[in-house]
Amino acid sequence: MSLPLDLLMFAALIGGILLGYPVSFSIAGVATLFAFLGWMTGIFDLSLLGALGQRVFGVLTNDVLIAIPLFVFMGIVLEKSRIAEDLLETMGRLFGSVRGGLGVSVVLVGALLAASTGIVGATVVAMGMIALPTMLRNGYSPKLASGVVCTSGTLGQIIPPSTLLIILSDVMSNAYQQAQFAQGKFTIETISVGQIFAAALIPGLVLVGIYILYLLARAWLRPEDAPAMSEHVDKPSRIEIMRAIVPPVLLIVAVLGAILGGIATPSEAAAVGAVGALLMAGLRKGASPTLIIVGGGALILLAILSGIAPIRMQRSDTGVFEYMAAGFYILLVLIGSTAIFTSLRKIALAQILRPALTSTMTVTAMIFATILTASVFSLVFVGLGGEDRIADILKSMPGGATGALVFSMLIIFVLGFFLDFVEITVILLPLVAPALILMGHDPMWLAVLIAINLQTSFLTPPFGFSLFYLRGAAPKEVTTGQIYQGVIPFILLQIFAVVLIWLLPDVAVWLPKLIY
Repeated sequence: MSLPLDLLMFAALIGGILLGYPVSFSIAGVATLFAFLGWMTGIFDLSLLGALGQRVFGVLTNDVLIAIPLFVFMGIVLEKSRIAEDLLETMGRLFGSVRGGLGVSVVLVGALLAASTGIVGATVVAMGMIALPTMLRNGYSPKLASGVVCTSGTLGQIIPPSTLLIILSDVMSNAYQQAQFAQGKFTIETISVGQIFAAALIPGLVLVGIYILYLLARAWLRPEDAPAMSEHVDKPSRIEIMRAIVPPVLLIVAVLGAILGGIATPSEAAAVGAVGALLMAGLRKGASPTLIIVGGGALILLAILSGIAPIRMQRSDTGVFEYMAAGFYILLVLIGSTAIFTSLRKIALAQILRPALTSTMTVTAMIFATILTASVFSLVFVGLGGEDRIADILKSMPGGATGALVFSMLIIFVLGFFLDFVEITVILLPLVAPALILMGHDPMWLAVLIAINLQTSFLTPPFGFSLFYLRGAAPKEVTTGQIYQGVIPFILLQIFAVVLIWLLPDVAVWLPKLIY
């Protein structure tokens, strides 16, 4: 009987991360150590490591993953240009007079920021510094206020576009292909980022609705926890509401609409989002509104016209019309470029551009380092027989396919207490997802259930990242214990959402089936 090196390898990884070693180094180090242990015991063939170069090349040239740095840049630019503050202040004034209204405004702003930035840390810190003191000043329970801010910030993981959904779509697409090969199919189907985005959109909005209903019910049952705003503030005018809400909504529509409508690939749509964020930030930092509007309109018109009537000047039959159209396209490029360069100059002078680029590089490097080292880990794990062991464990679960999925969801939930969503997604899911799909589970429905489960990992102590972000931004009178206690009801709401989508799978699969 061979040693269970595969299971020991997984335990060693969790131990290394808990000891505080950098995640990517822990993953690669544990994989290397167990590769040699497996080779010494005759279980592992070192020649398998020859496939690493091909795996690394595949990750670095993956069209889906190229979108990650662009979406990260979009979110960081929006966060550093303080657009979140405008949203929070306007929504707080709009709903503050209603019992529980401040909490509702935080949830709605969290949803808008989720769809426009997708950066959990930025959203939680911004709301922790702006909304949390306002809620406390107006008599909100510190536990409830902390829970609302922490949870609303995590919506960036389930409401598209999000980094989690991009990575998850790549993993689930590969798992779906593996499952089809195992079934003997050679004409295989794939899953696109657009399908995963479409599948997650309605569940994400359902989750927002669940949070709001909980807040309103709690404010009605326990008015002292979420009173109406005691401070007298003027309600925002329609112009103020439009000014705060319309720019992010337009950006969301442009990015999601381009992906879901099949007009652009995820990387192209991410580029649209990055340019849109630059223009919005430039407008906020003093660029001419006329120039930004005209420049943005020129870029949109260029995208539409070049799709309808592309011009190829190298063709031999190019005529006067083509030359005139090409000249018009060049004019649109010049107008759009002027708006972009003006925005870049404004945000550079405002000391936003360099920090945004640095943060983008840091976050992107962390994500890709984890994905690359996870390739090493999964290769060694499979070589040690771990993939077969996990498939056998899932097949032996009582309850068949349902029991296997319950077991997998529990494992993901428990690992969320200790590991980041990136590690769980790129290490565990490639091992369990193919087996679950082979058992008959719809891959898009499965992806949404897993995404909500992974979103919960930001809230579960002791290593919930949302808790750490809020601890750094919250006033001193809010204790760590109150933050931890505050998220417990919302963790239960997350579990309720998973159960709801489990029982009503059409919530997840209706929109992608309609569009695709």
